[in-house]
Amino acid sequence: MFVLVSPEKSQLPPGAVVRLPATWQEYQSLCDRRGDGSIPRLKYRHGEVLLMSPLPVHGRDANLLADIVKALLDRDDREYDAFTPVTMTLPEESGIEPDYCFYIDNWEAVSGKKRIDWRRDPPPDLVIEIDVTSYSDVRDYLPYAVPEVWLFKNQQLLIYQLQGTDYQIETQSRYFPDFDLPKIVDRCLQITYDRNSSAAIRHLKQNFDLYC
Repeated sequence: MFVLVSPEKSQLPPGAVVRLPATWQEYQSLCDRRGDGSIPRLKYRHGEVLLMSPLPVHGRDANLLADIVKALLDRDDREYDAFTPVTMTLPEESGIEPDYCFYIDNWEAVSGKKRIDWRRDPPPDLVIEIDVTSYSDVRDYLPYAVPEVWLFKNQQLLIYQLQGTDYQIETQSRYFPDFDLPKIVDRCLQITYDRNSSAAIRHLKQNFDLYC
């Protein structure tokens, strides 16, 4: 399948990433033309637009990591809100679509809202990004000051936390400091690809103590 990006239609083969110079208005036009669909994924930064058509593994891994977060939050009866898909925008500056985002400390600030004003409302506390095609960059979240970003790349979980004006890699999540998250992810991935994701999450829920 070939790549087609035009004012009327965008068509990308799975796994393709296209980078084009674009204005903010052109980015908005691409978003409007896509409508309620989620493909292609769109990103705007520094006067350019990136388009990406995800592979099936992308969605599977994103959902698995999100299910792990939900299981850990539910374990302690912590309240939260989760969103996917969602488009975060700062006009003329940034447009990005995280694979999954969670409001944990700030869930009350967005409770019941149908729209989020990214200039005034707090950002998600945690964002999950799956990087299969070198499309993801944690620094895309700097304009929004997202406190923590999980980047899953090359079958490895990287935990980035906002420190001042940049992101730094940390060994633990600020939201789950008592858990060995890379170990959890490794084991759940193994079970997912040997069997399925539901078996992986059942294993986690039955064996939380193994990962503390």
